[in-house]
Amino acid sequence: METVNSHSMAVFYAGRVIAGVGLGAASVVVPMFNAEMAPKELRGQIGSFFQWFYTFGIFTSYWVDYAMAEVVPSVSGQWQIPIGLQIIPAGLLGLGMFTLKESTRWLTKKGRHDEAWESLKWIRADESQATIEEMEEIRVGVEMEQRATEGFQVRELVERDNFNRIFTAFAIFTAQQATGATAFAYYGPQYFKLLVGGGNRDLLLTAIFGAIKIVACGVFVLFLSNRIGRRAALIGGAVFMSACQITTAVVVKELPATKTAGVTSSGIATVALIYIFVIAYNLSWGPLPWPYVSEIFPTRIREPAGGTFLLWGLFDGIIAVISFFFLRETQGLSLEEIAHNDYGRATTFKEDDILVQHGPTTTYGSASK
Repeated sequence: METVNSHSMAVFYAGRVIAGVGLGAASVVVPMFNAEMAPKELRGQIGSFFQWFYTFGIFTSYWVDYAMAEVVPSVSGQWQIPIGLQIIPAGLLGLGMFTLKESTRWLTKKGRHDEAWESLKWIRADESQATIEEMEEIRVGVEMEQRATEGFQVRELVERDNFNRIFTAFAIFTAQQATGATAFAYYGPQYFKLLVGGGNRDLLLTAIFGAIKIVACGVFVLFLSNRIGRRAALIGGAVFMSACQITTAVVVKELPATKTAGVTSSGIATVALIYIFVIAYNLSWGPLPWPYVSEIFPTRIREPAGGTFLLWGLFDGIIAVISFFFLRETQGLSLEEIAHNDYGRATTFKEDDILVQHGPTTTYGSASK
């Protein structure tokens, strides 16, 4: 819908919505399937691969955009081809799903033990004693989880200890977005264009930005994820990112770029600081929130607290309460009414009121008379 359409924004938006629904489902199901089927020794590392491949997708899109700007003369082709290329990984994922078996743990929860054993044998590719023991461990673990969650009530989520854990999960992902990394990911070309000008240099710098992201995230996933503490990595990453952002602000303030300056020393310094920032992000706040949040909930509330719709539903509920008590209506009010009155009240601010109270004021047209 998005690729073949070139005139109707309504059709394009509909395509984006459908793609978003599919991507949202895959973003939940794929990490869950990986976690349930991965060997326990590799579960944390495989869990962090989600962020790595997410970063790889962004990296690929940057270079595709740069290549299209260089070799495709058609303006419409420059955006239709990148969108159309997304069909390839989506198609591979869809076809690959037909080769998979159901999750061993899910089948065990449903009482389908023979199918669960076949699923585990398939993913481990053997029937050794270790695999038999793992199957028994899964069965016992599922039974313990079912006993632990028996009689669960939603109100338990707001008990002090559980609420602290849920709030921590909320804060972790809010902080991840507040780092500014997502803004760089989406608006990188615009940032770099302001720093070094046009001529596709901005797209090249954005592509390099994506390459740095994937290398940094890969280093973390392959070498650091199981060697350093979660808390230490998050604190250290936040400190480095803060230092980079503050230094960038100082450089931009003290040495502002001009429209005719082209590539300047301050622009080069700013680009370098952005690259250092994204390295710090992908060694900490990029990949870590996913496994960290999945680990902090006790067995009794892990499934309901980690359930996507319930978790985000709670967040949306908090946002709704905040909006109700702290946001004021501005529709139909002029800027003067908002500035001079309590803009939540149904009051008006009219020039007639000023004339009555203070008399006429001098206008620009009569100032010289």
